[in-house]
Amino acid sequence: MLTVDFSRFPLAPGDRVLDLGCGAGRHAFECYRRGAQVVALDQNADEIREVAKWFAAMKEAGEAPEGATATAMEGDALALPFPDESFDVVIISEVMEHIPDDKGVLAEMVRVLKPGGRIAITVPRYGPEKVCWALSDAYHEVEGGHIRIYKADELLERIREAGLQPYGTHHAHALHSPYWWLKCAFGVDNDQALPVKAYHKLLVWDIMKKPLATRVAEQALNPLIGKSFVAYATKPHLPRVDAR
Repeated sequence: MLTVDFSRFPLAPGDRVLDLGCGAGRHAFECYRRGAQVVALDQNADEIREVAKWFAAMKEAGEAPEGATATAMEGDALALPFPDESFDVVIISEVMEHIPDDKGVLAEMVRVLKPGGRIAITVPRYGPEKVCWALSDAYHEVEGGHIRIYKADELLERIREAGLQPYGTHHAHALHSPYWWLKCAFGVDNDQALPVKAYHKLLVWDIMKKPLATRVAEQALNPLIGKSFVAYATKPHLPRVDAR
């Protein structure tokens, strides 16, 4: 299940991509399939080990084109272990809402991004997220949990302050908002509640089968209750200074 829309955020074979806070690796895997040179970075050692295993399995199965590379590594989003202007593309999906110093993370992403490079940022959308917080303290009051809710204009302003130029936004995963509302209402750790189990089965079926009916429904509902807000931006080229 991808949150970034690669029709709006195109990759070229050979692009050097950083998936920052990669988690289970869903966006990193897609970039690898598209021929990129991918670095998947996360502070969670267990997840990084799993991502590395999947990269190896994908290579063995021939899922990535010739020339594509993939590396999984531990790292700190506030102190990225890369030189300036190392990447053509940076993706950070459902991460910034967890980090107290979100401006510091943005500054690091801008530092390692090449001029003309592109960034995709996704965060939980304000409205659906407010419902979750209202229904359950346990949803966000956990170690490593969500510490803020972004309004769209607030996130875009922070992106601009970091020196980036936003060029597009959209919402995603409308069908997932009711699932999380049910989880919050019945208990975030209570997967056995009948409404939660039933809705989860629907989501798994939708992800596996991709029926036209749910695709159309989600596209129609995304502007209203999309679970994620997605923003795309570029790093501008600096004006040339003539040497005299």
